[in-house]
Amino acid sequence: MTTPRPSRADRRRATEARILAHAREQFAAQGFDRTTIRAVAGAAGVDPALVMQYFGSKRELFGRAVETFTAPPVEAADADAWVDRMLATLGLKLGGLPEGTLAVMRSMLTDPAAAAHVRTALGRQIADVGTALPAPDDRELRAALAVTTLLGVTLGHQLLGLPVLCEASPDRIAALLRPALNALAEPAPGPEPA
Repeated sequence: MTTPRPSRADRRRATEARILAHAREQFAAQGFDRTTIRAVAGAAGVDPALVMQYFGSKRELFGRAVETFTAPPVEAADADAWVDRMLATLGLKLGGLPEGTLAVMRSMLTDPAAAAHVRTALGRQIADVGTALPAPDDRELRAALAVTTLLGVTLGHQLLGLPVLCEASPDRIAALLRPALNALAEPAPGPEPA
């Protein structure tokens, strides 16, 4: 019996996922400014024009790479894998955010339109993160706590330039955050037996 060929849509999704995976690696290693569409395309084994066709611009590619949280089916979710994905998005953000993203973040407390934009983006991210959470209770609250914790670290690092955060390696920050994210990923303990 022959294996059916993947559909065009399946091939497109696989190519898009491959581009995003390589974009995450490039942005994490090089930061936004030093990452090029050509380098991402080369790593993904595609033409740079295809990257532009799928994502439109480097800024949009970065936004998708940072926001994308590929959620496995909830019943197959694994706490360690969930934490790893959360910390990978933090590593990308600590590598450097595009100026447009930084401008929105700088403006979100004083400009209602910027605040609405950030609220919408965070709402989508919280929903995606919550869908993938292995903990069965309080998914949305746990996701909001995880996302806003990482947002706070990003703000402290990228906007405020807090020396202690800027001097620490992303690996060290991730190691210290891992237990907190693990706690959010684990189901709440049941009631004590009487």
